[in-house]
Amino acid sequence: MKELQYKLTYDLLFKMLFTKYPDLLKRLVAALLSINYDDIGEFIITNSEMPPETLGDKFCRLDINMIVNGQRIDLEIQVENEGNYPERSLFIWAKEFSTAIQEGQDFSELPKTIVISILGFSLFRDSADFHSEFGALEVNRHIALSDKFCLHFFELKKLPPLSEAGCGKEMWLTLFNAKTEADLERIEKLEVPSLKKARF
Repeated sequence: MKELQYKLTYDLLFKMLFTKYPDLLKRLVAALLSINYDDIGEFIITNSEMPPETLGDKFCRLDINMIVNGQRIDLEIQVENEGNYPERSLFIWAKEFSTAIQEGQDFSELPKTIVISILGFSLFRDSADFHSEFGALEVNRHIALSDKFCLHFFELKKLPPLSEAGCGKEMWLTLFNAKTEADLERIEKLEVPSLKKARF
């Protein structure tokens, strides 16, 4: 079984593919956030520039920042558990949120800011769910303080087998989980046009 030389969880390959083919990125984001693809009007990648690292440098860290229908979205890949990812995701969110308006603008103009993290490790060990979503809620009454805070975590190790992958987000995430040529061939047999375009 031939191991893939480069996997989609490699930061540089991830960013190269999805900034070169923004429609694929749009379809990925729509699937992960359960948004109808056709309902996405505004879609702008705000950091498409590539640093000078080589493709073989597995230690580079890249994300993709977008504006989607007025919302700010940061898409992250994190393969290794360094023990601080909850704090890191909060830092990323705070940085995106706090830089979304200019000095003098009203705070009410701050956009909804979403951080999507695709993880190669188990972050929430007490849950078998591969997808966890967090918002800002009052502890006892569970009343939302604001809908502008949103963190999504997708744990690749908890994905169901490919044969059981039903919805769009599960099928897309199996692509990130591919480790061998055989894995890619099984994904291709699903006959999903978008996934075929993302073949790397």
